[in-house]
Amino acid sequence: MEIFQIIGLGFIVTLLILVIKQQKPEFAVQLSLTLATIVFLMILTKLTVIFDLFRDLAQRANISQVYLNTILKIIGIAYVTEFGSQVCKDAGESAVAGKIEFAGKVMIMVMAVPIIALALQTISKLAP
Repeated sequence: MEIFQIIGLGFIVTLLILVIKQQKPEFAVQLSLTLATIVFLMILTKLTVIFDLFRDLAQRANISQVYLNTILKIIGIAYVTEFGSQVCKDAGESAVAGKIEFAGKVMIMVMAVPIIALALQTISKLAP
């Protein structure tokens, strides 16, 4: 299973960071960023399977692709924002991480407006 590879790689990089951090802190940050990139690329291929499943389920349920794509983009923004924020926190830049989190939340809100509008329309049609 790939999760064991990711965890093993994480342990190795963590040990290297602990050893290197006292003498060369800039290398420790670079190691952390490299690990983050490798992990992200490893899991990126797994996400396509999930997206295909969602698209298939949406077709069966007769849900518009526009709404499904919007929901998938929102989920993607949430994950990428969290990932970017954690990388910044690991590098000791919690202020930058906070700005990334704020931007992600705003982007999610902007993208959710059409879905919220559709939900409100549906509710208003059901109400007498």
